[in-house]
Amino acid sequence: MRFQYVFSEITTGLRRNLTMTLAVIITVAISMGFLGTVLLARAQADTMKDFWYDKIEISVFMCNEFDTGAGCAGGQVTDEQKATIEQTLQTHPEVQQVFFETQEEAYERFGERFDDSIADTITPEQLQESYRVELRNPEQFEGVVSAVAGLPGVHQVVDQKDLLQPFFDVLNGLQWAAVVVTIIMVVAAVLLIANTIRLAAFSRRRETGIMRLVGASNFYIQLPFILEAAIAGLIGAILAAGGVLLVKALFIDGRLASALQFVAWVDWSDTFRIIPWLLVAGVLLTAVAAFVTLRRYLRV
Repeated sequence: MRFQYVFSEITTGLRRNLTMTLAVIITVAISMGFLGTVLLARAQADTMKDFWYDKIEISVFMCNEFDTGAGCAGGQVTDEQKATIEQTLQTHPEVQQVFFETQEEAYERFGERFDDSIADTITPEQLQESYRVELRNPEQFEGVVSAVAGLPGVHQVVDQKDLLQPFFDVLNGLQWAAVVVTIIMVVAAVLLIANTIRLAAFSRRRETGIMRLVGASNFYIQLPFILEAAIAGLIGAILAAGGVLLVKALFIDGRLASALQFVAWVDWSDTFRIIPWLLVAGVLLTAVAAFVTLRRYLRV
């Protein structure tokens, strides 16, 4: 009997406050949509970092006959110096594998990256031999750089992570901007939910007064209002989850993945892991907001 009453009260409340309930659903959908976008962007950033960090190398460029500087004071790198550099790299604990690139191979790779008009302006002798160093952990590279940077015959040591870091900094900045917008939308959703619940409690003050007179508990009186808010939050979260799935299907897979095939994109397993968080957050957001509001405005 009690459950039947709670159910009838929920149905009545949703019907009476249909406009405000729709406003709560839309607000929750937008705020949870922003939250889903933030989580999807974070998963995308992690995917791209894993993809690129596995390919990060340290390039040790050696002196050629045209280079100047402290490390190249003796002119072009000698065979003895190359042997010392290679031994230092091979025995270093942070190094996974070492590849040697000749001037001819560097020239071929240069020609693949640039058109003939640029490639014809240089010769293989103007390029540098180099060692491509694959690391055991891309996050730990300082030891390798310091071990070879001052060796005779070394012109420059380049860590590819430095080239990618500005991109990841921009990506992280966009994520934080999205977090700020999400917080603003969540605050707006809480305020709207609180106002809706207060109006619903005021419109049913006679029923709640009668229940109070017959000895109903505070929780039993508040339960229909909390469940109404939770249902609206669940519907809004489901809409937000559908929006996240559409972003993945239409925008990421439909456009970006085909246009930028050299980038690793977030997969469906990462996307589906976001959905439960949105549903739980949508229900908890509305239920907690309703509970706090009722404690303040519903005097029982």
